[in-house]
Order: sequence, then structure tokens, then C-alpha cells
Amino acid sequence: MASLFYMYKFRSMTDQRDDQGVLLPDSIRLTPFGQKLRKWSLDELPQLWNVVRGDISLVGPRPLLMDYLALYTPEQARRHLVKPGITGWAQVNGRNAISWEQKFKLDTWYVDHRNFRLDMKILFLTFKKVVRSEGVANGQHVTMPVFRGTTDQHREIGG
Repeated sequence: MASLFYMYKFRSMTDQRDDQGVLLPDSIRLTPFGQKLRKWSLDELPQLWNVVRGDISLVGPRPLLMDYLALYTPEQARRHLVKPGITGWAQVNGRNAISWEQKFKLDTWYVDHRNFRLDMKILFLTFKKVVRSEGVANGQHVTMPVFRGTTDQHREIGG
């Protein structure tokens, strides 16, 4: 079901790099205006255009970078059996404050249990999370850290 598409978002960070060309940490690159956009999840608003185009749904596992495709275990890759969404089960159960492994488990749970009632619950819980600005940051990261794959021990369990 997964297909490639361009995801629309408001730009909330700069592309500042160090002397070696490596991106600076998110906390340095996040602009003051970007901080406000992210706090209220307004940087996600342009994704409504992706919904209108049919690229994504309102609810489903969040689309991730194409760079991650080769890193998924077979179990984690099941998240692509449904259309991605602006919000999802992982977002209302921790957002950026949970680990990648937890996020993937929640995504695959959603794949197995999705229905209209669950989608309505996720939309309601998303509204509550946005109003309370819960789970926006991940420890010292203002976004999720880069996904580098799952450890071999987790690969055996998850896939």
C-alpha cells in the first residue's frame, strides 16, 4: 500500500550545519516561530493538502523518511499495509516522547485494529494532545532522534 509522495509542512527549522557539513542539533536549528508552530502542531496544517490529494489519511501511522525503509524489521514494515496519516495511535500514546520501537508496536497494533470508532477516538485524543502540547519533544531532541534501525535482539523478537 505504501507509495512515495511529497509531504507538505511549514518549515520550522533552518538547515544550519557545522564546519564538516553535518546538521546542527534540532534545538539550535529550530526557529522561534518554528517553536510556536510545533507547540500547537500548526506545522502539520499543510498536510491537509496531502489528505485532499489522497496521499495520506487523517488517521494512520505517521509517514516517515524514505531513508528508513531499509531499516524496518518485517513486523515494523507492516505499518505500510494502511495509508499513512496526519495523526495516529502512536501519536496519541506518546508522540515524540516514546521510543521508535514503542512507536512501531503502536503503529502495527493500529493496522490490526483499525476501524471508524478507533479513528474517531484518535482524532479526539489528538485534539487533546495538541491543546495540552503533550509529547512534542523527545528528551533533549525537539523532534524524534534519527531512526537507525532496531537492534538484532529486537529484530528476532519483532520479526
